Amino acid sequence: MTDPTASTPLPDESARALYLAIVDNGGNMRMAEARPADAPSLARLLELGLLVPRIEDTAYTAVNPRAAIGRISADLRAAGTRLLAEADETPHWFAELTQAYEAAPRRSDRSAEVTYLSESEQIRLRLAQLDAECSDEMLAARPGGTQPAEGLPATLKRLRRLVERGGTARGLYDPGAVTDPATAAFAAAATEIGCRTRVLGEPFKQVVIYDRRVAVIPAAADNSRAAFIEDPVVVGFLADAFERDWERATRVGWACGAQTPEPTEPLPEQVGRLLAQGLTQRAVATRLGLSERTVAGHIARLRELYDAETLFQLGWQMRGARTGEPGE
Repeated sequence: MTDPTASTPLPDESARALYLAIVDNGGNMRMAEARPADAPSLARLLELGLLVPRIEDTAYTAVNPRAAIGRISADLRAAGTRLLAEADETPHWFAELTQAYEAAPRRSDRSAEVTYLSESEQIRLRLAQLDAECSDEMLAARPGGTQPAEGLPATLKRLRRLVERGGTARGLYDPGAVTDPATAAFAAAATEIGCRTRVLGEPFKQVVIYDRRVAVIPAAADNSRAAFIEDPVVVGFLADAFERDWERATRVGWACGAQTPEPTEPLPEQVGRLLAQGLTQRAVATRLGLSERTVAGHIARLRELYDAETLFQLGWQMRGARTGEPGE
């Protein structure tokens, strides 16, 4: 096949400059005057017929470009015709390759969407890579109450770098985390740098989701194997499950040294209160450490509850509901 990136039969800027210099010099240049740097441009001009060598006096003479226009135009038209013909033939060229790829068996431990890792060092390196690449949002559901104390300082450093990049992080624990000193201290420190943590007093699955792009789940009961999932449908499903667990979870006053979960205002009420204060959907999401999609879901339910067609109407009516006077 013809290389479509091959140069067209036209002089480049260097060749044009050399041709103009020769014309300014009376249309002639002695071969001995050519610089080594001019060699590619000289070859191009000779190829195009814009220069001809005079062997008898070892010089180059410029030729009127009109004499070359017809031939160059014909070459360009021929090249274009060849490219169009090859474009029509492209499906035929790749048909056999496509069939071979689609018919080839896939390895059981690797697909386009899921990678399974069993070596602890490989898992650690892959998680470190995902931590470094995460720029928007990290969601982590960690059942079991306590977390390995030796890994918590490094985890806190990674979360701090994520927050410094403008990202957000939310962590979900079971109530046993509240009474574990190392886990409670870690959660308190994470809260201080802007992360959100809650506890959920019912069973939930372990998962870490990076930018809603990659989800990591255990692939063995003893956590000796991990599955890295990149299928957007599955990742979206796991993220939605996390959001449902998050809404049922309870905030904890980690920094206050609380030993039991402290009841707080339900999340939909927090969303409504901030809307009533005039915040936008994005501002509400930032303030509460939620995704805009989650906030949008709460807003949709509140608009249905208050029969409001716009955010302005919703905020107006909720403000009135709080004060007892419409619009006040």
